[in-house]
Amino acid sequence: MTKVIHTENAPAAIGPYVQAVDLGNLVFTSGQIPVNPKTGEVSADITEQARQALENVKAILEQAGLSVANIIKTTVFVKDLNDFATVNSEYEKFFRENNHPAFPTRSCVEVARLPKDVGLEIEAIAVRP
Repeated sequence: MTKVIHTENAPAAIGPYVQAVDLGNLVFTSGQIPVNPKTGEVSADITEQARQALENVKAILEQAGLSVANIIKTTVFVKDLNDFATVNSEYEKFFRENNHPAFPTRSCVEVARLPKDVGLEIEAIAVRP
């Protein structure tokens, strides 16, 4: 049975989709752009954007009763692959701070444009032990 996950601690969906679905053993998040859910603002700084997108993913997983440590796969969409090293550094820091046992698998691709013209978007798949 599929359960829809929603939290006020991550940005509301801006289209016909949900923040995440919980299939019981797996949770799939929609792509999270770096919108601060409290202010609705987006930082111009790509490091802060990476952190905010990851924090949004974390909030959704926590609503599902999971943590960052449960993430098994992420996909990172960046508008400019020249930002890869900066994003990668913040990504590594985030997973270390959240005690991930090993980094999750990941894909990272450059895209032409993202909603609200942000610099990146991140989606995740998490597993329930």
